[in-house]
Amino acid sequence: MRQKTVLRAVLSAGLLLTAASVGLTEASADDASAPSAAGRQAPASDALLTAMQQDLGLTRSQAVDRLAAETKARETERGAERAAGDAYGGSWFDAESGKLVVALTRPGAREAVEATGARVKLVRHSERELDATMRRVDALHAPAGVTGWHVDPEANSVTVDVVAAHQDDNDVRAFVARALKAGPVTVNKTGKAPRTLAAGTVGGDPYYTGNVRCSIGFSVYGGFVTAGHCATPGAAVNGWDGSYIGNFQGSSFPDNDYAWVNVGSGWWTVPVVLGWGTVSDQLVRGSAEAPIGASICRSGSTSHWHCGTVLAKNETVNYSQGAVHQMTKTNVCAEPGDSGGSFISGDQAQGVTSGGWGNCSSGGETWYQPINEILSRYGLTLHTA
Repeated sequence: MRQKTVLRAVLSAGLLLTAASVGLTEASADDASAPSAAGRQAPASDALLTAMQQDLGLTRSQAVDRLAAETKARETERGAERAAGDAYGGSWFDAESGKLVVALTRPGAREAVEATGARVKLVRHSERELDATMRRVDALHAPAGVTGWHVDPEANSVTVDVVAAHQDDNDVRAFVARALKAGPVTVNKTGKAPRTLAAGTVGGDPYYTGNVRCSIGFSVYGGFVTAGHCATPGAAVNGWDGSYIGNFQGSSFPDNDYAWVNVGSGWWTVPVVLGWGTVSDQLVRGSAEAPIGASICRSGSTSHWHCGTVLAKNETVNYSQGAVHQMTKTNVCAEPGDSGGSFISGDQAQGVTSGGWGNCSSGGETWYQPINEILSRYGLTLHTA
């Protein structure tokens, strides 16, 4: 029963991990921190810094400095948005300068925004205009050759991603033509269409719903959060050892891709993300949202631990099962079996794995559903250290 799971987790981490594996959601095999300072807590474990060096091409000191700069950017972002007022056009983290960059439609707000520590870029369109364009594109019916769209503050437009091999299809061209009339829109070519990342039953540290394997995202008081495409409300959940955990209490997919599962029968929750031996198991201390451009890592039961950067927010992803809104896009790889798993930046929970394209041999892109929306939707409290 669960005692075996506890012993296993304690031996590897010194803490019980209930949020362990990441699974992507179709049973078919075709689907596949605080800154470092004297007397203060380090921004990440040595193993996490090693993983960032490997996946992001950084030296150790660069990884430490980047985590500290990203923490500062998270702290700056909300104040900078307030200072910008209705001239706010979005923001992103610039890894080269280590600063948050804020897009402004009027130079008069520059001084107030720069006083928060952010850099300023003057643009034509406000975030309000871009969000309105996003809603108009969301109202269109997208063909399979269109993989998604998102507000891109750096480009100051809504970016529509089209599979290059399908760019000349009549239905794709018709969609793009309608999207271009919706407002400031740019078109980007991509390699492949995204898919959800569930897998058939295999070994590891997953949870199971029928013959589908998915992964735990983050512990909340009373259960854990995961991907909505893994199961519908009421579905029974079993752990890696086959013992009963609980049931899906809420689930939404498509439109959203989130769910939560209650925990009982000898299972309990702790604020930990599994490092799979690549890094130490990671403590979760909050859910402060990382800006675009920040580093981020993912834990999953198939491909285990990988890192990358945040590419976009508020993206609509056009899966074959239907569109999912308000997703975050990353260049972290994932594979079938990783759905529902943890995205974390430093020690801050970011979201649960939804789907992607590619794999961890050749690379790819992966999307996650932001954690704070899930907590708000179900009235849950993140279990933190």
